[in-house]
Amino acid sequence: MTARATTAQAAAPQAGVPQGTASHGTTPNAEATGRRVEDVLDRLAQRGDREVSAAAEELVSVLMDFYGAGLARIMHHVGTGDDGPRPALLRDELVTSLLVLHDLHPEDTAARIGRALDSVRRQHAAEVAEFDADTGVLRLRAGDSGGCGCPSTADQAHQAVEAAVTCYAPEVTSVQWETAGATPEPALLQISRRPPTGAGTP
Repeated sequence: MTARATTAQAAAPQAGVPQGTASHGTTPNAEATGRRVEDVLDRLAQRGDREVSAAAEELVSVLMDFYGAGLARIMHHVGTGDDGPRPALLRDELVTSLLVLHDLHPEDTAARIGRALDSVRRQHAAEVAEFDADTGVLRLRAGDSGGCGCPSTADQAHQAVEAAVTCYAPEVTSVQWETAGATPEPALLQISRRPPTGAGTP
């Protein structure tokens, strides 16, 4: 994975994390950090100095490898106890984004999608209708969260849920919504004008 690819993945929106550049005393934001790195690499590339641009990308890759190895060590140690800090780490959106970025997250996609929905369930209830691992398409069914039901509120709820899913499960490429209470159309009945004639019937 190249430096640009890793920073692009890290730039996925983070649910529940204030947007903008991290400052002293605030929690680092994966989206803002990823976009800053991309911006710096783009500015270097526009200068036309290929050696400087290549060196910058190499530097990013080295740092990614370094803290990725550190994350792997952390997950190894917290996984050796009964529970310890592991549950809290997996609920942390920033830690989750880093673990997924380095393919270190111990939970599969379905579990992380469920964790994402749980993180916003009090305000925006949603249930999984279907997830296609081959295409990355996730179909969700909106639940009753007690809202007014107006389109603007529904859109905001959908955006909040999708942002959480992007954070916990970036392998989800798109989210499709089903109408609450919708039932599948009944199967079409094929009615024959006459019963089929059995073999050997005179």
